[in-house]
Amino acid sequence: MNAKSNKNIRVLSGIQPSGKLHLGNYFGMMSRMINYQDKNDLFCFIVNYHALTTTHDKKTLEQNTINAAIDFLALGLDPKKSTFWVQSDVPQVAELTWLLSNMASVGLIERSTSYKDKISKGLSPNMGLFSYPVLMAADILLFGSQLVPVGKDQKQHLEITREIAKRFNNTFGDVLVIPDEDINKDTMLIPGTDGQKMSKSYDNTIPIFCSEDDLKKRVMSIVTDSAGINEPKDKNTPLFIIYSLFLDQEGRYILEDRYNSPGLRYGDVKKELFETIIEYFAPFKKRREYLSNNLDEVHDILISGSKKASKVANANLTKVREAMGLVY
Repeated sequence: MNAKSNKNIRVLSGIQPSGKLHLGNYFGMMSRMINYQDKNDLFCFIVNYHALTTTHDKKTLEQNTINAAIDFLALGLDPKKSTFWVQSDVPQVAELTWLLSNMASVGLIERSTSYKDKISKGLSPNMGLFSYPVLMAADILLFGSQLVPVGKDQKQHLEITREIAKRFNNTFGDVLVIPDEDINKDTMLIPGTDGQKMSKSYDNTIPIFCSEDDLKKRVMSIVTDSAGINEPKDKNTPLFIIYSLFLDQEGRYILEDRYNSPGLRYGDVKKELFETIIEYFAPFKKRREYLSNNLDEVHDILISGSKKASKVANANLTKVREAMGLVY
């Protein structure tokens, strides 16, 4: 089944519980996903099963999971407009992963560049890391997802999902929805302070909910070139790109003009960016403090979301089991 083309489509995406939230997380995926909730059927979850491929400390995973939930809720995710849960609270995805594994050839999974990249960076090869794309496919297909916001680095995984779903449907009938991708080209890759992709792995992030002193230190460390004060400045640089994330079209035109004109000091732009970040996230920070002091409320939201997600998961998993001959 192909994804439907109407306004009220089901959108699904998740986030790794991997520590402090940063601007790359927010502008690369979270803000877009939260915006979907007003006009679409948003399914949003914390992928703690996926996190097991790299996190083997119990307390770390527990803390990162609840922090990710608090972050999402603080930044505007509304549980009344969306379905929000923790991946492991809907374990039906584990069964579907096994069922879909029989539709995924070794060659298809071996083509995953993400696996090769992670191994090249020193992660120990294991089956969880290798079969990551199959679990991601199960995440998407279990809920009949029609649209999946992804970054450039996840695009191939969605292509693998589509291939697995097509093989399943060709074998067992038109059961699974073939999802479409949504890649926002303006925010596919958010640069970090050193110019590489913003990532905790590179220690180049700008955290959202850190202290003002830490934030200022991070912003002031953004790399710039050595252009003289009266020379035009390069706009394809981390400072310009990050600042532009907070500006509307008119604001970007003004910043471009300043970069093209003599007299611009990078230090002044960094101070402006620091103040802009503080102002932009101030209400979210206040909301986060409230949620951190009311964890029972957060847990209630997650439990309620998992129940809603489980109803959909059970219905779709039953269709898959029936199609494969597992109901007798």
